[in-house]
Amino acid sequence: MKFNKNIIIASRVVSMVFTPFYLPTLGLLALFSFSYLSLLPFQYKAIVIAIVYFFTILLPTLLIHVYRRHQHWNLIELGQRERRMVPYVLSILCYFTCVYIMRSLHIPHFMSSIVVAALCIQIICAIVNGWWKISTHTAAIGGVVGALVAFAAIFGFNPLPWLCITIIIAGILGTSRMILRQHSLSEVVSGFLVGVFVGWIVLVI
Repeated sequence: MKFNKNIIIASRVVSMVFTPFYLPTLGLLALFSFSYLSLLPFQYKAIVIAIVYFFTILLPTLLIHVYRRHQHWNLIELGQRERRMVPYVLSILCYFTCVYIMRSLHIPHFMSSIVVAALCIQIICAIVNGWWKISTHTAAIGGVVGALVAFAAIFGFNPLPWLCITIIIAGILGTSRMILRQHSLSEVVSGFLVGVFVGWIVLVI
């Protein structure tokens, strides 16, 4: 199937914007917006988000970029199943470090559990990647859906508008990954379902 250049460029932009690493930061923003945690001092919320942003987005993205450049691979080559394990390990180590620091600073458990949920999704995707390629992008957006459902049950807010937006984004993201020939439909759907289940069960437990 051939796609014109504009669609391919748009797909690449969508994949870059909705990187798998955004799940913890989005989860915290939702928590700080829709629960009683919105009453916390702005400075405290900013510090927590800054820590999570650094260890779950900025640092793993930078490390993976350095690794890719060192191997002289482009993004498509890095996306091959047998070459994804080192990026998985780098991101998992960054997430472990983030959880450790949050626990050391005595940040409430239900905040760090968001990072734990994202960490579990990364670990499961890494394990599955040993024999079958699964979409980490859709696993991450699935984790957002699972987290929204869990937070709605815990804090009693209506998640429907945000769920609709997130599911639409998930559809666009999954389509983009297939257009870029990074994943098949089954890999995209399975990633999303893994993310929903893990994101929900970790936060509920």
